[in-house]
Amino acid sequence: MKCPCAKASDTKVVDSRESDDGKTIRRRRACLTCDKRFTTFEKFELRMPHIIKGSGIREEYDEDKLRVGFERALHKRPVPTEYVDAAVDRVTQKLLSMSEREIDSRKVGELVMLELKKLDKVGYIRFASVYRDFQDVDDFRVVIKEVQRLPSRKRRTA
Repeated sequence: MKCPCAKASDTKVVDSRESDDGKTIRRRRACLTCDKRFTTFEKFELRMPHIIKGSGIREEYDEDKLRVGFERALHKRPVPTEYVDAAVDRVTQKLLSMSEREIDSRKVGELVMLELKKLDKVGYIRFASVYRDFQDVDDFRVVIKEVQRLPSRKRRTA
């Protein structure tokens, strides 16, 4: 690591601390040439797979896009933000664990639907109606029957 003042590469680490989330390391460094101190941050880089859309277009994985999908499905639903964050993290981790360079967007949609099914039945139906391109009321009936067979989640009230 080069010193930002002296541009020298002779530096030593004085202190290292892991961030609260465990995803970055903060290092305090001292330049051996000019004695100035500076801070650097290190974080690991995970290579997310590219997403192949139905049209064949390849896109970079975008966690924000995934989160927006969850938020649209759960709009005005009583699902805490931390539950949505955890669901987004689970989908991201599943995609990483597949160790694929490219993943079909249909697979991502299926993972989202699995998470929505656990979070909120109405959100699941909303997402399914767009994802599966419902054409008439019968399509809704099929999914509603599927959801009605699921056990209800009890929500904690404050």
